[in-house]
Amino acid sequence: MGVEFLEVSAERVVGRMPVEGNTQPYGLLHGGASVVLAETLGSVAAAVHAGHDRTAVGIEINATHHRSATSGVVTGVATRLHGGRTLASYEIEITDEQGRRVCTSRLTCLLRDN
Repeated sequence: MGVEFLEVSAERVVGRMPVEGNTQPYGLLHGGASVVLAETLGSVAAAVHAGHDRTAVGIEINATHHRSATSGVVTGVATRLHGGRTLASYEIEITDEQGRRVCTSRLTCLLRDN
């Protein structure tokens, strides 16, 4: 998928992914690739929030695809909505190189003891 992390904390994770290699047959960024980016960023943030002695497991994700991307990279920003003892939720905004929103996603992770 080519995901590259730019910033990582429990409150916010930023990463990017190339469009090339992640397209559907019409040459557009595959919606599933956007969801992979969203879940990757949100899961990393939840894992940081959970700490070393706990595991973050995704239990729900949704995505709304606003516009297509055909080239360049897309950037995702996962921002914590809720960080509790057993659940962590993140909103992930994915934008193209012009700053236009491509996808909005929300991820909830269950935080389990190892």
